Amino acid sequence: MHLQESGEMYLETILVLSRTGKNVRSVDVSEYMGFSKPSVSRAIGLLKSGGYVTVDKGGHLMLTDAGRSVAENIYEKHTLLSRWLMALGVDEETATQDACRMEHVISDTSFQAIKKHAGMEEGAHPPKK
Repeated sequence: MHLQESGEMYLETILVLSRTGKNVRSVDVSEYMGFSKPSVSRAIGLLKSGGYVTVDKGGHLMLTDAGRSVAENIYEKHTLLSRWLMALGVDEETATQDACRMEHVISDTSFQAIKKHAGMEEGAHPPKK
């Protein structure tokens, strides 16, 4: 199943919320993203049927290995692209908004090239302003 941008956004949101150490429920995703509960419920159902998310009896959402892989990839792109744009002098709000759009369309090849050029590969530090 190929994920659309919205599916990637849901997975990234579940990842971000799960890093707080609390159990993540659909209502948490709804509040975080500002989407209606029925919209989130439908999306979670699609992600569940695609093998990206599981839901336990208490309604807690958990990423599968496949879901976690997608979420971490998108989150890494968002984080690095935001930092890179800010290092280029873009204000934080604009950089974050642009990175949010870019993270879904940039190829892995181009992203890896940006990481290398920006000196942000694994273990590298971002360039100073």
